[in-house]
Amino acid sequence: MFKRIFALCLYMILGSLIAPLLDAQTHTSIPLESHVYYILEQAEIRGLITPLPGTRPYIRSVVVRKINEILNNDDTGRLASARISDKEKTILNQYLESFAKPDPGLNWKKGMLSMETEAGADNVSFSANIGLTGDIGGSLNLSAEDFYYGAEIWLGGFINGDLGKSFSYEFSFMGGLVRAPRLELGEYNTYYEGFTAQEGWSPDEFIDEKIKVHSEPLTHFPFSYRKRWDGSVFHFAALSDFSDWPEEIAGAYSLPAELTASFIEDKLIMRAGRISREWGSTSFGSSLFLNQTARPFMALEADFNPVSWFGISSMTGALEYYNQDGIKISSSVFQNLFSITMLQLRIKNYLFLELTDGVVYPKRFEPGYVAPIINSFFYQNNIGDFDNMAMTLSARAQYPGIGSVWFSLFLDEMSLLSDLFTLDRQMVAMQAGITLPLPIFSFSSLKVSYTRINPYCYTHNRNKNPWYGDLRMETAYTNNGKNLGYYLPPNSDELLVRFETMPSRNLNLNLQYQMIRHGADYGSSAVDGSHIRSELDPSGRSENPILYRFFLQDGAYQWFNIIKAGIDWNLSKLPIALFCEAGAVISFFTNIDDTANSGAASGYSRINTPEYPESTAGIARLGVRIFPRW
Repeated sequence: MFKRIFALCLYMILGSLIAPLLDAQTHTSIPLESHVYYILEQAEIRGLITPLPGTRPYIRSVVVRKINEILNNDDTGRLASARISDKEKTILNQYLESFAKPDPGLNWKKGMLSMETEAGADNVSFSANIGLTGDIGGSLNLSAEDFYYGAEIWLGGFINGDLGKSFSYEFSFMGGLVRAPRLELGEYNTYYEGFTAQEGWSPDEFIDEKIKVHSEPLTHFPFSYRKRWDGSVFHFAALSDFSDWPEEIAGAYSLPAELTASFIEDKLIMRAGRISREWGSTSFGSSLFLNQTARPFMALEADFNPVSWFGISSMTGALEYYNQDGIKISSSVFQNLFSITMLQLRIKNYLFLELTDGVVYPKRFEPGYVAPIINSFFYQNNIGDFDNMAMTLSARAQYPGIGSVWFSLFLDEMSLLSDLFTLDRQMVAMQAGITLPLPIFSFSSLKVSYTRINPYCYTHNRNKNPWYGDLRMETAYTNNGKNLGYYLPPNSDELLVRFETMPSRNLNLNLQYQMIRHGADYGSSAVDGSHIRSELDPSGRSENPILYRFFLQDGAYQWFNIIKAGIDWNLSKLPIALFCEAGAVISFFTNIDDTANSGAASGYSRINTPEYPESTAGIARLGVRIFPRW
């Protein structure tokens, strides 16, 4: 960690020294919610730009450079899907205008006051932009059984700008009112019913606990809700209480910030920031190891792409606890750092290969995890088995103008000497997909993917560590109660089909279908390893019948069929953007004839019981962004 702090100070000094030699740029990141990421991905698949790095968010100077690269790429001899239309040029020019450095003065359309001055003998520039933003939305769930409504009202301000030509900053504050109703479904054993610590294991370390299980937020589509608040929420009846969830209307806040520097024409980017991230060259939104749906956390990171065919990225940050047992108890057992390193190989615009290793570990100075020159997955053998290790292998192949295919494999724990297909100890996630650009409208595409998350994947035992006494520390692959990786819980799969297009410069449309299946994590037929707080039995992992898995055939499973459509519309003459999403969710359960977790596959059939009921619901979300920033 001290090495990272020293590096941060060093690049700040260097940025001031070389600033007068460079052109004016802005290096703060563009939020992952921006549609420009979708545009850049389509441009890359169509061969309109050189390959992009797999570490997102991108900084503004990189995006501006890539948009200009697209606009200058006017080869009429390409395939129709690889050419750029006049309407697409209009869309790109609109983004160039949006991301351009603002002129000094008051800009009512952006809700921002901009200032710039020069200082020092070298006339190093300093700029500051002070602005306001707002996001107001409502959502509802209408079914035959009941009616639920939710709300998100966020208002905030920010200040950002440049210090010289290589260093940029941004500090934001958002305050909001939130309501996201959900149901308490039942209880779940963190191990499994009847678990006892085996001889040789510490009986006060491996303890089965019953935890409360809640549904997904009812006014959002399953597994799509993104928490926007930091820490806890505050109910008005007791503002001094730190609550874990806004079942009723509650106050909340969010504190994103970053300090970013860019050198060598954006080939070396360094950042200290608390922002959302997505790493990986698979299709945007599909990463298995660091996904945009994860909660933001404070981290120091560096991204180095010295040549077009190779890149290395490294990051170390502090993860944040989820307030499930109170602010003191929850935080005392969740004191984790997260280090990750990614190597990228890019063979022109045809083949992308990635090797990633990551580790979640209780806070301490561990140079081997921080240093990108050492593989953390193997380094753990040198210092002791106390941490949660992970590796990812990803490959994407494409032919510009035709489409791309990808495959990704996330390894949490795995044994090649054991049965790969029926043991819970094979804690892996897998994904395969294809993206096709479509020569209709502007920036149109079709994406199809299949994802499988095995039981216990992303989870970890709560163990005692030498640095924390008798506390059993949480080291699951999570941040603030959400996966760092893909948004699905353990023991689930997903078939996703998504069509997206931009028929005009201010309009984005999408249509999506999902089939998601997930092992029940409550009730009489709950399947072990189906909850993010699950813990895998430390003994008998290859012999205990309970620790065998037979997807759909070892207990109750919930099936979701989800179809939805979405619209984002930026009003060209007003500082307002409208968004709407609506669709239907059909949910039902299947169950087996035998006892759950019996260690053998059993036939299953569709059921409808008070414990595991069927349901059909219509869900709609509608909102407005004031002074939108992307």
